[in-house]
Amino acid sequence: MTIRTKLLIFIPLLVLLINLVTFFLFQSGKMVQQSYNQMIDRILLYNQSSKVVENNLSTLHSYLLNPDDSNKKRYDHSRVGLQDLRLLLQEKSNVSISSSTVTSYVHLLDTFLEQQQDAFTAASDERLKVSLTQYENAERTASFIQEDSQQLVELELNIYEPVYEQIQAENKRMYLLGAAVFITNTLLSILLAIWISRSITGPVSSLVSRAKQISKGHLKQSSNELQAKDELGVLSGAFEQMSSDLLELMERDKASLEKDRLVKELELQALQSQINPHFLFNTLNVLSKLALIEGAEKTSDLIISMSNLLRYNLRNLEHAVTLRDEVAHVEEYFTIQQARFRDRIQLVKDIDPSALSYHIPALTLQPIVENAFVHGIERMENGAKIRLEIKQDQHHVRISISDNGSGMTEEIRDSLLRMEAGAFTEQSTGLGTKNVFKRLQLFYGLHGLVDIESERGIGTTITIRIPVREDGENIHVQTVNRG
Repeated sequence: MTIRTKLLIFIPLLVLLINLVTFFLFQSGKMVQQSYNQMIDRILLYNQSSKVVENNLSTLHSYLLNPDDSNKKRYDHSRVGLQDLRLLLQEKSNVSISSSTVTSYVHLLDTFLEQQQDAFTAASDERLKVSLTQYENAERTASFIQEDSQQLVELELNIYEPVYEQIQAENKRMYLLGAAVFITNTLLSILLAIWISRSITGPVSSLVSRAKQISKGHLKQSSNELQAKDELGVLSGAFEQMSSDLLELMERDKASLEKDRLVKELELQALQSQINPHFLFNTLNVLSKLALIEGAEKTSDLIISMSNLLRYNLRNLEHAVTLRDEVAHVEEYFTIQQARFRDRIQLVKDIDPSALSYHIPALTLQPIVENAFVHGIERMENGAKIRLEIKQDQHHVRISISDNGSGMTEEIRDSLLRMEAGAFTEQSTGLGTKNVFKRLQLFYGLHGLVDIESERGIGTTITIRIPVREDGENIHVQTVNRG
């Protein structure tokens, strides 16, 4: 059963139960109140009729003493009030009281009305003696009415005495029932709240505990707990499935990394078995000295440059170098290329010496210069020129390597900036241009450090911006993995 279904079924049922009990108590109290009100209404009618009779007698007396229009209106008004009260009294008579008693009381009211009217008529006809006699008769009838009113009130009270006792007992029972219902509803509400909350908080607590285990690296499920059938059960199942998939993915990645490591070790061993660097450097030194003895100084210098170039390329690329070292390496490389191209090429340098102390990833400038040779000026018969410019401002050290070669298309430029594979078919002995750009991004932890401007037939300019801090130190995020 889902959480939504639980809430939509049990909470409305509990509210309905409370409403039914409340309605039952309300109806019971309403019936008792109606019975009580009816009795009080009749008692009030009896008392009111006695007072109205006295009022009628008073208005009649006032009219007999002073028969003017004002007293006549008061008399007529009080008489009409007594007639209305008589009709109301007949309608609300109690069936428990004998009909003869109520009938006798109503007849007394009729007699009083007749005597009152006779006295009024005689006074209007100026028959003073007759009017006085009728007034005295009405006065006696009024006294009888008062006595009967008191008797009727006592009869009502006597009749309703057991009813009062029943009402009190009923009220006591209602109080006890109300208290029992209140306690029962409270217990049911607490039990329902505990059941629903535990059905929610239990799985949530399990998920939190499982998340803590995963954060500590314990991806394997500790126990096969029975999952609930609601939404939290589905979420818990998905969570465990995700944990299982993650564990499987980590195992596959671990195996893949181990495989890559073994492959790289084998490749390194194969490379070391093919060329022993120390043997190669010693051989180059012997060749350099031999050329010098034979008087071939240029050949000796070229061999030394080649030796330095190879030594620099085979160094540990995990460590940064200064721009001074990179510039020296570019010069060694250019010496070798100049031996090949002779006067067809020219290296122009415009370098700020204060910027040469900043660090940069090893083998950054030489691959770009080599790329300028291979793809830019290699086919030029004369006038080929490569310009290396290093300048410093407040926030950057700007390195520009430009050539006046064949340039590149917009597609190749965009591919290089996006560091896509296959932008050039690399023919250099160093690192690829794409790899250089990627190492710069990883080294400084920033994007957009490289910009390329190129035009077909005009040449290419590659600009690198090395970020520096206000204190003069350049920003270095992490050691670059060149593997």
